[in-house]
Amino acid sequence: MSQQSQQSWSSQQPWSSQQHPIGSPFGAAATAAEVLEGADLRGRSVVVTGGHQGIGFEVTRALAGAGAEVLVGARSPERAAGKVAGIAGVEVDRLDLVDPGSVDAFVGRRLAAGRPVDVLVNCAAIAPPAERTLDADGHEIQFATSHLGPFRLTLGLLPLLRAARGARVVNVSSGAQRMGAIRWDDPDFTTGYHPGAAYAQAKRADVLFAVELDRRWAAGGVRGYAVHPGVVIGTSLNNRPEDREAYRAQGLLDEEGRPVIDPEAGKKTPAQGAATVVFAAASPLLDGIGGVYLKDCEVSVVDGEDRPLTADSIPAEVHPDSIDPEAARRLWELTEQMLAR
Repeated sequence: MSQQSQQSWSSQQPWSSQQHPIGSPFGAAATAAEVLEGADLRGRSVVVTGGHQGIGFEVTRALAGAGAEVLVGARSPERAAGKVAGIAGVEVDRLDLVDPGSVDAFVGRRLAAGRPVDVLVNCAAIAPPAERTLDADGHEIQFATSHLGPFRLTLGLLPLLRAARGARVVNVSSGAQRMGAIRWDDPDFTTGYHPGAAYAQAKRADVLFAVELDRRWAAGGVRGYAVHPGVVIGTSLNNRPEDREAYRAQGLLDEEGRPVIDPEAGKKTPAQGAATVVFAAASPLLDGIGGVYLKDCEVSVVDGEDRPLTADSIPAEVHPDSIDPEAARRLWELTEQMLAR
């Protein structure tokens, strides 16, 4: 689809008029450090869930390197502290997103401290389990980790986000949002569980959450973003031996098992994967913009075409259903109901 026809098509749709490229100077190969080069984030307070490993670690390192004070939320603070040791301005606190008590305790400590939160990066995730797995409240574990827990955390931190007077909430999503579908009557996959479908549902939820958050909270100075970091192979989330043959078939690993790096095709290093996350977190180019999905350090075009994933092409533009405002409102209400049970 040509850019002209894409823009014409998008202008007729119900999603935000801000969901279109803004002319970012950064491209697919940019790293987090390059995006933040020259940025002065001193005095800013950032919370990064899962900020001690993979893409999250690179996000933490880049933001702290630009002067921000970064608090990493991790299930094992001892292990996380070892990973971020030596990075100035970084602290660690206990946070288990699938344990409501842990989330509430983390929020309580932040509220007691009273420090405004300028940026919340919801980055933590888990590898898709082959078998249906539930959290303590009976919710499918991927949906709980990527959406329910971050939703509870974000709402709990809302007073501190508002106090920052210009905060950003960044949800790390995936190009899998294109294949996702919210199972409105069965989000916990009581029937028909498939790890890929559950993952895609969770990643679509990340985008819809950002859309509705921005609609509800933008007037109070809190903006929402969803980010596709790219396909980053070799992190703790996707380094399982049983997946390697599939990754080779998809052109993500070479014959020696090494990650294939091709940013223009969406295959990135962790530092490149973190670039769009820190772009969402700190770039002044996004001032006044929110409720959008980003990829390659840019606001994504909207693409509803049915394009298959191949070894040479990994479609990751935002699907119109992922930013549908009606679906975003519906998911917010469903999430509130699920958390209230």
